[in-house]
Amino acid sequence: MDKHYPKNSDPRPKRRRSKDNPYEIYSVGAQTDRPHYYIAFTDSTDVRQELEIDKALFDTLDRFELDDLSFLNEVDNHYERSELTEASLNARAFELPEMVEETVLQHDENERLHRAIAMLPEKQRKRLTLYFFRGMTYAQIAEIEGCKYQTVQESIHAALANLKKFLI
Repeated sequence: MDKHYPKNSDPRPKRRRSKDNPYEIYSVGAQTDRPHYYIAFTDSTDVRQELEIDKALFDTLDRFELDDLSFLNEVDNHYERSELTEASLNARAFELPEMVEETVLQHDENERLHRAIAMLPEKQRKRLTLYFFRGMTYAQIAEIEGCKYQTVQESIHAALANLKKFLI
């Protein structure tokens, strides 16, 4: 449908059309007792023509449009399924897979971090592990170790400072 006929006159939903479809159909007064059906097209001299047609022809042309739409959807689905390459599947993925280089770099970073953690004094290593890897709070760690909150906090901050030195 386009802008040439009255708005809201055709109760049919707007639908996708083939670019090769040379005509469009619409109705005016479809909800009344005297509906009018039209076909519009551009003739060979580039003049837009609009002709009133009867309901039988309108229904036939409407059926043709629906068949075309069905065919277009089938073609789209076929192309979509036939183009399922690794790249197209990765593009659809919720989380994109990591590149091999990224995986190797991440593994190297993890190894460096674990070596640096292993170089920490035992108390700092234990408190850092409980805080970051077990998800415990300073207060919980202090309660387990029987020390002050402030001591745990300072110990973890010192451990982070030492890690920064090791990793730089």
